[in-house]
Amino acid sequence: MSRVVVVGAGVGGLAVAARLAAQGHDVDLHERAATHGGKLGTFRRDGFTFDTGPSLLTMPRVLEELFADTGGPGPDLVPVDPACRYRFADGTVLDVPHDPAAVPAALDAALGHGAGAAWSVLHARSARLWDLVGDDVLRRPLDGARDLLRFSRRVADLRLVAPWTTLRGLGRAAFADPRLRTWLDRYATYSGSDPRRTPSVLSVTPFVEQHFGAWYVRGGLRGIADALLRRAVDLGVRVHLGSEVVEVRTAGGRVSGVRLAGRGGSHDVPADVVVCDADAAVLYGRLLRGRAARRARRVLARRRPSLSGFALLLALDGREPGPAHRVWFPADYDAEFDAVLGRRPAPVADPTVYVHAPDDPAMRPDDASEGWFVPVNAPPHAPGRGVDWADPGLRERYADHVLATLAARGTDVRHRVRWREIRTPADLERETASPGGSIYGTASHGPAAALLRPANRSAVPGLHLVGGSAHPGGGLPLVVLSAAIVAEQVGSATGGPR
Repeated sequence: MSRVVVVGAGVGGLAVAARLAAQGHDVDLHERAATHGGKLGTFRRDGFTFDTGPSLLTMPRVLEELFADTGGPGPDLVPVDPACRYRFADGTVLDVPHDPAAVPAALDAALGHGAGAAWSVLHARSARLWDLVGDDVLRRPLDGARDLLRFSRRVADLRLVAPWTTLRGLGRAAFADPRLRTWLDRYATYSGSDPRRTPSVLSVTPFVEQHFGAWYVRGGLRGIADALLRRAVDLGVRVHLGSEVVEVRTAGGRVSGVRLAGRGGSHDVPADVVVCDADAAVLYGRLLRGRAARRARRVLARRRPSLSGFALLLALDGREPGPAHRVWFPADYDAEFDAVLGRRPAPVADPTVYVHAPDDPAMRPDDASEGWFVPVNAPPHAPGRGVDWADPGLRERYADHVLATLAARGTDVRHRVRWREIRTPADLERETASPGGSIYGTASHGPAAALLRPANRSAVPGLHLVGGSAHPGGGLPLVVLSAAIVAEQVGSATGGPR
């Protein structure tokens, strides 16, 4: 049995702690915040409950495997149908069904004859791509470009992966309808990226959402983090909240434990294995010293942080029937990507507006009200070199602007607002320690950044990375997969539980 310290109680940290405890290891989990869940946050006030992170789940089998492998069933999942309602700048409304077999007809009805056939061609291509990269890339460790090439040795495979083609380029080739191109562009934001610089291999993202469906947990997706915490504790994990790791310690060329901050001074906790659920930039920039950390910092410095988010939590009078997930696209999508990921970052003047409005009695105080979580893409918090989201008055002005934008697109809820809470990238950085509030670590700009994220096994023996900034990437399913990869690595390195 190995002594394991897990740094961070986000979904990745909780999942890997549960897996390692189920293997028989002695696990302590330290989280700097006063609560668990990381970016899978929640906010409660006056009977309203809001998910402040992910609002739907794809690849449900990944979560089911996690709970099955650690002792029993997890939260009940319910399908989201339609998966999303899109409103394009010309006023077109598209409801995408949960069932992929129904998608072509829905596209034809909304966008005109031929849209469904064009989608079907892309969907079939993405299915072949998923067969090629799904298990080989997402369920296995990638430690470098040589590993990445193992699934594209044949010319036919390389043509399908097409590392020289961007997601935007694929959309132009696949779709004559600019609305479908806009729809495809949106999936770059699932990794916090710009479709003009994101490789086309990430076209597997819409395939995954439509093939495996969109799912929800009654009471909010925060229930996943709650269930993981219970599972970890039941398996014997000692969870320490409000316990900040300030250094990952090494000795004799390998990890030796962590150093904790404390009111009476810091103290060390020995460990055979350390698994870090903090952002890779935090691990290599603040927590770890030495040559390996310096090399990793140089690599990360060449990569652009992912986009962040600005969000409104709206407590609304009355109810407006409609899908749980709604998206209003702007007239100029490129201007949004220029603002959040360009050389001169700025709050987006005409943003894509997202709304998560679940019809869930557990999320509202009564049936005469509802809560809307309204995020928009935003540049990271970067005082002195970008947007300073702590600038006095900026959060309120921009909140008013987002509501005015929504009103201009035909949905004015300003007269219904009982109260609102505002979350900026600065708040996200403070609450989750994610640099600048970047949601997905680094942006997926180019094949290396998209598929060669920081490895799960660091160059320091005994030190592993889990979570959205490491391989295989951000988003709930991938974070859960990262925990499975790390648990297998630790088990192999230690010869399994002893």
